[in-house]
Amino acid sequence: MSTHTHPSTDLERQHPVDDPGLEPHAERYIDSDERLGRAANRQVVALFGLSPLLALAATVVYFAIPRDLEITFIGFHTPAHHFWFGLLLGSAILLIGLGAVHWARTLMSDVEMIEERHPIASSEEDRAGILAEIDKGIADTGLSRRKMILASMGGALGLFAVPMLVTLADLGPWPTRSERARTIERTLFAEATPSKPVRLVNDTTWAPIRAADLEIGQLVNAQPENLKNLHGTAVQVEKSKAAIIIVRMAIDKINIPESRKDWHVDGILCYSKICTHVGCPISLWEQQTHHLLCPCHQSTFDLGDSGVVVFGPAARALPQLPITVNEAGELVAHGDFTVPVGPSYFERDSRNDYQKGDN
Repeated sequence: MSTHTHPSTDLERQHPVDDPGLEPHAERYIDSDERLGRAANRQVVALFGLSPLLALAATVVYFAIPRDLEITFIGFHTPAHHFWFGLLLGSAILLIGLGAVHWARTLMSDVEMIEERHPIASSEEDRAGILAEIDKGIADTGLSRRKMILASMGGALGLFAVPMLVTLADLGPWPTRSERARTIERTLFAEATPSKPVRLVNDTTWAPIRAADLEIGQLVNAQPENLKNLHGTAVQVEKSKAAIIIVRMAIDKINIPESRKDWHVDGILCYSKICTHVGCPISLWEQQTHHLLCPCHQSTFDLGDSGVVVFGPAARALPQLPITVNEAGELVAHGDFTVPVGPSYFERDSRNDYQKGDN
């Protein structure tokens, strides 16, 4: 028994399911009354107009509310600065979205249409038709008749960028000369004076370091004693600048320039612990060569020759701290480093950096 089937027509292959057609168009309620259209127009303008006001308020809050002020909200403690800035900026974004949605649903054209799918590659005629449809869509938005909406939306989007830009201030303070002198170019040793020196203490036990207790070849990790007066993050900020190493070498085996004759105590020298390349802490000490090796990128400094660079990517000598002893024989500092510690930066003055051969 044989079965015979009739081939499907092209139309049946293209449309295997009956076309339900376009449902009857239901007129929007707002199109039935011109007064409703004018009210919707005012509502969209109000939403777009209120958004930049909230954005400006967020900008004012960013600068006006102290960073240490807190508020309690449903049992949670949060910085008032973060709460109000986020609330106002988030509300500004929300109003832009609400205004756009309200505009599209109530004021733009409500015409429905059906269009057959076309091949991926469009013909020139199709492209021209698409451009014509785009122009028609722009006309359907009603911008030519509702310039107030366009102006309010432009203002909302434009001023919305203001609070975003001011948040760049959170990247840090502007590196003015006075700001640098107060922060990265100053350590806790700056508090020392000849009448009130700062003692050098062990960085784990806080015990004062006596010159007589140090042996030749010994290295001690240390810090200023006044670091214990700080609390919280201030401790880490200041320790990252004031961390030091103290080494003792045979005085006849090292080179001490004339300008630094009073910077040591019987061959005991003090240097910054922070590498001048990218700021890694250094403590890999080679007793025989007097070299200090940075573990990050292998910059090597000769502590027996004023901390000059002998190998690696570091471009500046390791800063040396002038030290002496008090009446109890403890190591103390009478002042700060003569050059900023840590990595280089564009504004840094290099005239006081020590170079091999300087006197």
